[in-house]
Amino acid sequence: MSTATSSRGASADYALELRGVSKRFGALEALGGIDLKVRPGERHAVLGSNGAGKTTLFNCITGDFPPTTGAIRFFGEDVTEFPAQERIRRGLRRTYQISLLFSGLSVRDNVYLACRGVSRGRFSFRRPGNHDALVATAEDLVRTVNLGDVMGQTVADLSYGQQRQLEIAMALSGAPRFILFDEPAAGLSPTERRELIGILTGLPGHVGFIIIEHDMDVALRVSERVTMMHNGRVFKEGKPAEIEDDPEVQALYLGGGHG
Repeated sequence: MSTATSSRGASADYALELRGVSKRFGALEALGGIDLKVRPGERHAVLGSNGAGKTTLFNCITGDFPPTTGAIRFFGEDVTEFPAQERIRRGLRRTYQISLLFSGLSVRDNVYLACRGVSRGRFSFRRPGNHDALVATAEDLVRTVNLGDVMGQTVADLSYGQQRQLEIAMALSGAPRFILFDEPAAGLSPTERRELIGILTGLPGHVGFIIIEHDMDVALRVSERVTMMHNGRVFKEGKPAEIEDDPEVQALYLGGGHG
């Protein structure tokens, strides 16, 4: 079935829609029949212990791994067979657990390259001039994630928390419609986590996201809905307060309580 035909019955009410998505690696089933719907502008958390399938889920959504079965729709369009770059062009962005930054370049230049990479002039060899619109855009994004004071510093001189903030700025390049945040709070201090919460809750209202995170305090404070995964399947889904108070969630993930 062609993409045009298969997307004809898709609902554009959802920014992201997964229908029966599974992923097998030989005999190992990493994902089993995942159904997930996220509306435009919605902030959604996907939680679960190590091995629950969260990162595999992200890899299927971004096109890094093709799903074994199922369909993935992005704003009503079937993108199941699209390569990663085509999903990026349609407004999907992602951060990673391991930083993918140019450590020898400045904060500004990292974000500029991210903006350039999704622009029409990305293949041009011309150096940016003083009035290059992308330079101004990059500087605005740097300020959005509270790094304006270190805009000219090289990435190697940043703290780990600042590097994670920089990754968010890069994910915001090119006017994304939806972002996947892969454990952005990992390794952050309590102060840096509070700043991260402020950045995520302060993102433009039209930009929806999914965050996968071990820190439930961060995830529950920035999300409107939560999906709990276990052994590659959806275990629970609901509002943050419902998930936090659910006895089965507490028994399985929180050791019987959550302070």
